[in-house]
Amino acid sequence: MIEWTQEQRDLRAGIDQWCAGLSADHVELDAAAEFPWHKWKMVQESGIAGLPFDEEYDGLGRDLLTTLYVLEGLGRGCRDSGLSFSLSTHMVSVGVPLQRFGAAALKRAHLPRIVSGDAIGAHAITEPDGGSDALRMRTKATRDGADFVLDGSKTFVSNGPVAGLFMIYARTHPKGGPLGITAFLVERDTPGLHVGNSIAKMGLRTSPLCEVFLDGCRVPAANVVGKVGTGFLVLDYVMKWEILCSFAITLGEMRHRLDQCVDYARERVQFGQPIGSYQAISHKIADMKVGVETTAKWIYDTAAKFAAGESITTDLAITKLVASEHNLASALAAVQIHGGNGYMAEYGVEKDLRNAVAGTIYSGTSEIQRNRVAAMLGVTK
Repeated sequence: MIEWTQEQRDLRAGIDQWCAGLSADHVELDAAAEFPWHKWKMVQESGIAGLPFDEEYDGLGRDLLTTLYVLEGLGRGCRDSGLSFSLSTHMVSVGVPLQRFGAAALKRAHLPRIVSGDAIGAHAITEPDGGSDALRMRTKATRDGADFVLDGSKTFVSNGPVAGLFMIYARTHPKGGPLGITAFLVERDTPGLHVGNSIAKMGLRTSPLCEVFLDGCRVPAANVVGKVGTGFLVLDYVMKWEILCSFAITLGEMRHRLDQCVDYARERVQFGQPIGSYQAISHKIADMKVGVETTAKWIYDTAAKFAAGESITTDLAITKLVASEHNLASALAAVQIHGGNGYMAEYGVEKDLRNAVAGTIYSGTSEIQRNRVAAMLGVTK
């Protein structure tokens, strides 16, 4: 069990003052599927986007575990899960790989904009025909003098409709396999980059996504993140951060949901007694508690191993499975515990269930994670 320092606890507590504003009208905004720009201003003012970034780029310079601890606090206090998801995507899809792999000049030019939130970051990896199979990527980048010319398309681009910076992965070698992919930092106003309309979706509706089309999009070679051909390495690093950060937020949401259900089970009276006195309800709540603590252990243990430079291939897959599936079970239990109220949109409980489904799909589906664990055990290839 981690013993958090007073400084870490104070940093997390500092987010609490923003949560009421970040949660305001979350049901209405979800129904409208609108990105809450006024709330993004609060995110900027809070400074939370700068948590893992070096102070020379105006960041807070905090380590991974501290970042996760504060993001968990955000998840517990903020009811706008789409906004929290957009923040996590912004930080890990562009900022994290740029700091780790970017050239000095590229970092100086763009990392302060990520830290401040002035330029929202978007992740452009998935393609219509590829899905989770990134190696089927068809978007290509052709060298032309001091530039690369990108052609192709991406889909499910999180933050795409509101982004100022895109991390776009393209194939620079037709037969290079993993070594044939390169990551590019591309600004929104780059000629040849066309951002599609927001795509309607089941949950996380305040976090917009779209298609992106690349038609002769000319990008300076200086905007390569890492080296040519190392895009798969960049992506692997991003996915580790993405799973840990996004599900640290999810962990906080699960803690809030557990508290909410405990209070409801104590206060809601049926047939002359609180519903929590019925075993059918109390066992659901007990399972929710088990899910919270199991998720917390896997997230922080895996993060500690990652920070120590250890291999976390199996651990990360298990963490993703545990967190996403316990969250889904928790959200479904909350609807059942709240009964008719849980099914009504105005209470926000059903929204949690719709949001939770996404966690079993993005960052690698549950099926992909089980395949990965089986492969690491030598059961499959």
